[in-house]
Amino acid sequence: MRINKFAVLMGFVFTAILLGEVVAHAGEMDQFTNISFSQPVEIPGQTLPAGTYLFKLLNADNLNLVQISNLDGSHLYATLQTNSTERPEATGDTVLVMAEQGSGKPVAILKWFYPGRTDGHEFVYSEYEKQQLAQDRQQAIVAKEPAEAAD
Repeated sequence: MRINKFAVLMGFVFTAILLGEVVAHAGEMDQFTNISFSQPVEIPGQTLPAGTYLFKLLNADNLNLVQISNLDGSHLYATLQTNSTERPEATGDTVLVMAEQGSGKPVAILKWFYPGRTDGHEFVYSEYEKQQLAQDRQQAIVAKEPAEAAD
């Protein structure tokens, strides 16, 4: 029985393309995002020092649980409840909505939007914090690669 080498080669190429396509979208399923901050930032319950962090969904079945860890994932800083939020149009970059708290306090992360999506994650603060943050100046920060969110 003679095997057509070209047909076998094309089969391998086709399989590699399909597998590559699945792997390429794996980051989108968990919204894996590296974000660097040049100054401390507040998340619900704590302040993160300046540095680079990994933001991702806990799992694809629950879009309202976000984990924040160090870059290699070896130290988990927080698993946070979020609410779904929308923006008018998607961009190709990560966008954070921040609140400038003033009086020496760090900026607070209010919302996180993954590139290419209009739906995002609004971090859940206590009612008191929510009222205080609503009075602060809010600004959308476009995080570039490597992501920078400051000032």
